Amino acid sequence: MYLDALEFLEEERDAFRPFEALADLSDEQLSVAVEGAHGWSGRQLMGHLLAWQEVAVSVATELAVNETSPAKSRADSDWDTRGGDVVNAEIDARWAALPMDELRERFGSIPGQLRGYLTVVPESRWLKHPDHQRFFLTETTTHYEAHKDDLDAILAAAGR
Repeated sequence: MYLDALEFLEEERDAFRPFEALADLSDEQLSVAVEGAHGWSGRQLMGHLLAWQEVAVSVATELAVNETSPAKSRADSDWDTRGGDVVNAEIDARWAALPMDELRERFGSIPGQLRGYLTVVPESRWLKHPDHQRFFLTETTTHYEAHKDDLDAILAAAGR
């Protein structure tokens, strides 16, 4: 699907760019639940995306030095065993407990950390590895696309 890592990284960067508008919302705007976003607030959307990016950072960190990733195996097993609704509800609760400043700081740093770590993972371990490539797509561009309507509704509710 991708010829090289740069192509993937550019596509991921472009796909995430619209979500950066969430950082421009006030704390109050980020706290409003929006019906058109499945009842999520901007804060919840930020936390949800970041949680899965953090998993991807862990996987990339491990793949930088190993052929396999225990973090990926754990995340896959957890999802398969307990189901997405349970896992995502726990993510929502964990990120809701963070102070807004910390959420904003992570929102400004984790996406770049992921891109940075992916630059040091040998392409054979992620880009040219069908399962790992699918994982990184699922946690990034495909995930962003799945939440684009949520983003649009949250920004519209904030008058953006």
